[in-house]
Amino acid sequence: MCGIFGIATSAGCIPRDILDRGTKALAHRGPDDAGTVVLRDGAAGEIGLGNRRLAILDLSPLAHQPMHDPGTGNWIVYNGEIYNFRDLRRELEQGGAQFTSHSDTEVLLKAYARWGEQCLTRLRGMFAFALWDAARQHLFLARDPMGIKPFYYAQSNPNFIFASEVRAILQSGLIPARLDLVGVLNYLSFGSAYDPFTLAEGIHALPAGHCMVWKCGSIRQWRYWDLVDSESDVGAGASSDVRNSIGHESLDLRTAIEEAVRLQLVSDVPVGVFLSGGIDSSALVGVLARSGIKPSTFSIVFREADFSEAEFSRAVSRKFQTDHHEITVSQRDVLQSIPDAVRAMDLPSMDAVNTFCVSRQARAAGVKVALSGLGGDEVFAGYSNFRTVPRMEQFLRFWKHVPSSARHSFGAAFSAVTHCNDQNRKLAMLVGSNGRLLHPYFLSRTLFAPAQRDQLLSSGSDETLAKASQSQREWLGRSLHLDPINRVSYLESRCYMLNTLLRDTDSMSMSQGLEVRVPLIDHQLAKAVLALPGNHKVSVDTPKPLLVGAVDDLLPDEVVHRPKRGFTLPFEYWLRGELRPEVEDVLTRKIGEGPLSSVLNASAVRTIWNDFLRGATSWTRPWSLFVLQRWCELHF
Repeated sequence: MCGIFGIATSAGCIPRDILDRGTKALAHRGPDDAGTVVLRDGAAGEIGLGNRRLAILDLSPLAHQPMHDPGTGNWIVYNGEIYNFRDLRRELEQGGAQFTSHSDTEVLLKAYARWGEQCLTRLRGMFAFALWDAARQHLFLARDPMGIKPFYYAQSNPNFIFASEVRAILQSGLIPARLDLVGVLNYLSFGSAYDPFTLAEGIHALPAGHCMVWKCGSIRQWRYWDLVDSESDVGAGASSDVRNSIGHESLDLRTAIEEAVRLQLVSDVPVGVFLSGGIDSSALVGVLARSGIKPSTFSIVFREADFSEAEFSRAVSRKFQTDHHEITVSQRDVLQSIPDAVRAMDLPSMDAVNTFCVSRQARAAGVKVALSGLGGDEVFAGYSNFRTVPRMEQFLRFWKHVPSSARHSFGAAFSAVTHCNDQNRKLAMLVGSNGRLLHPYFLSRTLFAPAQRDQLLSSGSDETLAKASQSQREWLGRSLHLDPINRVSYLESRCYMLNTLLRDTDSMSMSQGLEVRVPLIDHQLAKAVLALPGNHKVSVDTPKPLLVGAVDDLLPDEVVHRPKRGFTLPFEYWLRGELRPEVEDVLTRKIGEGPLSSVLNASAVRTIWNDFLRGATSWTRPWSLFVLQRWCELHF
């Protein structure tokens, strides 16, 4: 696990101070080692590669990066873990490859030498890497299938810059630090910027499952993998034997989960588990215990009893006799950690402070690697919108036959007679169906409704709106042939999970020099589950029936049969308590200052805060604006 940075120029030399500065900006991601190298290309340019290393596999200097392959002349900088690297190494050795280290980095170098770009189809893991192909004189760059590891780039002729974090590119000084209105629009819509856009103008994310080539100043990008490739990959094409046998699915699923967890245990340092007390993280602990492993477990415990899940995480810990650590979080703790948490965000997020707290505590306990149950809700249909979105789809199929004027009138009347709150605003959007609703899924994830968003933004255009919805339209188009439940699963994986959960987990954990692994979204496992019929993934009496059916014999009954509750901090209480002075000051006074002064309408921001105080909007709206302001103050 590392942080990577690089510059390629098609003309002239790379300033060494910029390469060193960009690499140093990632020191928190790799406190164990650092390295840079400058290479000449075949024309008149140079390529600079930088790495900061968090030593997880092969702790010796032999795993130092940038790493060179003497046989081909290739060089690589790499962030991530290839969990099946030992199997690949044996296969490569049988073909004559020789190794000097025990690292997965060297296996990746040799795999590219043997199979070229097709090596990506053989990798199981999380990764982002840049490889200089000496023979072809081009830079090959790739990101893992699920987008677990980040990869950002910018093109500013004659320079091409890439990094694990947006901040490193900004600190290079080669890209002007300007807000991107497209990223701001996405943030207001969903609480995070959506790939490929960021909050920084000119800096883009390489999408999940994509790779690209830079050569002589030009770039070419393409998709090499997706959760869905064609109609034959989805539940509609599953055999009748599979469709009629939940037990058969669960039996296969148990084996697949155990394999994913086993693969992700590969490490030369201790591995812990983030334990929330829910089904997903508890399943990981159960699978580990069945393998004879008793990991260290880490749980956040709130002083507010309504939010604390301590009884469930304690039950799992007792059952499997783990070395359990509880992190008690109070309003004062959060208040004191806000500056550090916001500084740790590579991109602003309203949903990252909890991960920051548990990551900091786990690292302080000496853990370098932790497993997380992240992705279980997206893959196994755990959210409530797996039920509500298909119903909204069904409603819209009927509703589209109602004349447009009647729909608009009904929507306006609904808004006029109902209490003004977030849920009713969304219902008004649904019944109004004014053409701005791309799909009910995006409505379920909407932060600020379009009317609120328009009031908040001081400027914008139809072109900006079209760009902001670019990725949503693409993912929706690739999911239209899925059944309604699997469509939600696909969209959750490519939207909320990718752009909020995975990004937050990476930046918050890596800010502490901690690697977090996510076995439940092993790409082969996730694709296999998506291929099963959606109606087997929801049940009136059992949450996530496929997952529960696979592991329920491992879990305490009180964990399986418990109300669903999202893992979130009790901000509703805190924003009315000790957090109020800080947030109120920012939203009523400072929001009109600094980089957002020309972007957001200060009066509309104050209205959002007042709406929260009178109970007309949830805590997520003012908190998201607070984080956005604080983040922009730091980075722009």
